[in-house]
Amino acid sequence: MYENKPAQFFTAVHTDDSASPRGRVYCAGYELGAWRVKPYAAHLMEWLPDYALAEEELTVNHANIYVRMQQAAARIYTSQKYKKRGEVGEITLHAICREYFGTIPISNRVFYKSASNDVVKAFDLVHARLPPDGEVEVWLGESKLYSDPGEAVGDAISSVKAHLAAGFLQNEKMLLGPQIPKATPRYDEIMKLFQSQTSLDALLSSAVFVVLIAANSNAAQAANSHTDKYIADVVVELNDQLDRIGAEFSKLRMLAVFVPLATKDALVDAFDAKLKGIQP
Repeated sequence: MYENKPAQFFTAVHTDDSASPRGRVYCAGYELGAWRVKPYAAHLMEWLPDYALAEEELTVNHANIYVRMQQAAARIYTSQKYKKRGEVGEITLHAICREYFGTIPISNRVFYKSASNDVVKAFDLVHARLPPDGEVEVWLGESKLYSDPGEAVGDAISSVKAHLAAGFLQNEKMLLGPQIPKATPRYDEIMKLFQSQTSLDALLSSAVFVVLIAANSNAAQAANSHTDKYIADVVVELNDQLDRIGAEFSKLRMLAVFVPLATKDALVDAFDAKLKGIQP
């Protein structure tokens, strides 16, 4: 079912594969001179089933589509205290990896939850990329949704360091392995990386660590379209993030993704309204 995806929404405004880490900027774009906050929230809702449901639950028809959407929405959160929650960033990261890199989920993060409003201490994204002519890549992601991009980068660095601690990563490996569906393409190759007998070094060498920063951007706030000035300004913001992340993780395969927001608060408000509108 993972070959079916919503139509592409984010615009790739900058790509830098010469940097370490590699850098990307994806933007929600503008419409009639305004940043597309409501279409952005609507696009995240399009990705909700893919993010929150297991692959076998994605078989949808006219008789169960509403129930499936309610199930997906209930797994995100039901709290009224949503302002500081990070799901908007996590679904954004999920969508971009699926849209632009062709990854597939191999362990659904929301299944760690025992209740809808739990905060899960694990990687925000666990995907695999399966190049037809190459080795399996395990994509492990952290997303940070902040008003202040500097704080977002600092928190992302701290989170990745915590995940790389030997005890945490070993526990994560043991947790994730049993959750990988046996129907996953190239299942045996993926599972070998998560076996207890396999060195963590093998997992790390196959891993791509993705850090997504979705934060308020001076460039996005000042623009009303994707002008040359907007692109130049947002690249400056990305490069600052690349410098800080690269200084900490020079030996890892890392991808830094920046999603510039005109207003983080308006985005989480718009998403929450849509989410609560379909919850049971």
